[in-house]
Amino acid sequence: MNEPLSLPNGWVETTFGAVVTPVSVNDKKLPRGEYLESGRYPVVDQGRQFIGGYSDDETRVVSEDLPLLIFGDHTRAFKYLDQPFVPGADGVKVLKPLGVNAKWLYQIAHVLDFPDKGYARHYQHLRSARLLVPPLPEQRRIVAEIEKQFTRLDKGVTALRRVQANLKRYRAAVLKAACEGRLVPTEAELSKTGRMKVDFDTGETLLSSILTERRKGWQSRGQYKEPATPDTTVLSQLPDGWMWARLEQLGTTTGGLTKNPKRAKLTKKMPYLRVANVYANELRLQEIEHIGVEDSELEKLLVCAGDLLIVEGNGSKDQIGRLAVWDGSIDPCVHQNHLIKVRPTEPRMSKWILHWLQSPNGRNFVEMVASSTSGLYTLSVNKVGDLPIALPPLAEQSRIVAEVERCLSVVEELEAMVSASLQRAARLRQSILQQAFTAKLTRTDKP
Repeated sequence: MNEPLSLPNGWVETTFGAVVTPVSVNDKKLPRGEYLESGRYPVVDQGRQFIGGYSDDETRVVSEDLPLLIFGDHTRAFKYLDQPFVPGADGVKVLKPLGVNAKWLYQIAHVLDFPDKGYARHYQHLRSARLLVPPLPEQRRIVAEIEKQFTRLDKGVTALRRVQANLKRYRAAVLKAACEGRLVPTEAELSKTGRMKVDFDTGETLLSSILTERRKGWQSRGQYKEPATPDTTVLSQLPDGWMWARLEQLGTTTGGLTKNPKRAKLTKKMPYLRVANVYANELRLQEIEHIGVEDSELEKLLVCAGDLLIVEGNGSKDQIGRLAVWDGSIDPCVHQNHLIKVRPTEPRMSKWILHWLQSPNGRNFVEMVASSTSGLYTLSVNKVGDLPIALPPLAEQSRIVAEVERCLSVVEELEAMVSASLQRAARLRQSILQQAFTAKLTRTDKP
């Protein structure tokens, strides 16, 4: 809401539209499909990134009347241009400041009050936004003060981003060490020191026990099919007492329900989990939808505490195969077909499999089987079942998981502190601009 202000001497109240004039660039706008990955001239469009792409077409270059502002008619993004550029095609408004300092206007534009209409066009609202204009010398002082404070702020933000990156690397290093038998002493190492019995249970013993239980649980499901063993000739050597297994050997892997109009007519409605509920070792259950299911589907679709939920497809390489362990907080509950469910035969293995698939080692396998020529990374029940899993003894798994979670709990605490600091920095940036807008950042010119 625009509240009345007592303006300092020399300041005037006007609108944004009164201090700019649109620059016609319709004959120069470059369609997104013609962007180059590199070139002589930057393409500046309404996207959040300052540069959308590049072009070598000199006929499309805007090089006169600089500096200019670009406003994203759909995105509400502002950009300051003082070098030749090529304008993007969609939603780009190129504006020439009139009688005001262009840098001052660019900074102040970020705190102007005009409605957010989603992806509708916004320039008509921006034009009528209230603008408080100081004398030109004051504008220059405001720009200098903003840049001074932003420089200090940016140094702090850069340091925080560096901490974030280091924490991410540390997280990966912990998981890598865990999955290579380097995070805690292995059963084999402990047996050599006399701290445990020499004939300890190995990963091979564990797998044999799991396969025995798998056969027992197969009754009434038709002829039993022995799951294939992994091709260890293409896999790395494991620590003593570990062995390779395929995920299919360690549990049952199933798809979920397909959402369709027919389900709206079914009497039984149940909460169901979607891709939006599953993140990396995190469940987000604030928004749970319900869907119609048939009783005959429940054996396949119900999720139980300890089940692994794996995201089937994503356009982003680093998001494909993200997974979490179901905590049983909603019971009963089913899952959609874009989440692949893995139910370990040995329930105590859920956390180990989770950390293995999140480790750099496991991620390599996931990305390898999920890659496609279309650019959309996809998994399937068969692809997930075929993933190689390094299998330590169960007691060793428990020690590894405990140490991983201890290390990662420290990481998560630090990440939360860094995130809170970045949010404070963003609020401070807006506060600086708001002070500039309301004549509180610098002294004003006297008449």
